[in-house]
Amino acid sequence: MAADTRPGAKAAPKPGTKAANKAARREKAQQLREEEHQRQLRSRRRRVTAMVAAAVIAVTAVLYFVFRQSEQSPTTGYDVGSPGIGQSAPGFSLASSAGGTQSLAAYKGKTVLLYFQEGLTCQPCWDQIRDLEKSAAQVKAAGIDQVLSVTTDPADLVKRKVTDDKLTTPVLSDPDLKVSKEYNANQYGMMGDSRDGHSFVLVGPDGKIQWRADYGGAPKYTMYVKVDKILSDLKAGRQA
Repeated sequence: MAADTRPGAKAAPKPGTKAANKAARREKAQQLREEEHQRQLRSRRRRVTAMVAAAVIAVTAVLYFVFRQSEQSPTTGYDVGSPGIGQSAPGFSLASSAGGTQSLAAYKGKTVLLYFQEGLTCQPCWDQIRDLEKSAAQVKAAGIDQVLSVTTDPADLVKRKVTDDKLTTPVLSDPDLKVSKEYNANQYGMMGDSRDGHSFVLVGPDGKIQWRADYGGAPKYTMYVKVDKILSDLKAGRQA
């Protein structure tokens, strides 16, 4: 390396001299201090990451426990919100996991079971759809032509979830809760009124509500109901 010839610049010590050895030790010490500093930064980042991961796991475990409890606990009854039996079902057109949009009007002349659910944070809600699909014969025998689910999550995430869980039921996205509020389906969930609870609304061929069951809500915050229980309640409470 060329010597520094600027005015006032100190001449580099000659190799092998005490001054050169001292300078090398200082440089080595500085290098070691920098390496130790970097190790401490990496260690601190790992600790923070581990703490965040632990917190996420803990919250997930608590939510899963709550949902599993609701899934396993017997449901003895349900609320009936408004609009209720005999009233016209509010129309809607929402983005669908099946692609494009789907409207309630497209099913005029058919009997449709609307299932309002909490969404991506509630795995038992998706298990509910899965089990309804597995019980398709019983659902059809109950006079239901189509099941449509509604949640407030974004359409792209809903579509991904439906694909990942290999579901065929159309799940509709209602991100601004416009439709959910018209059905008051967001009054029965554990997340306050920011998400739907666990509500079923049976719409007849004439667009009138034949049955409604709002299973979610305090104090148990039910997020799963056995299919035979749903169909039994529907049969007992349905009005043509």
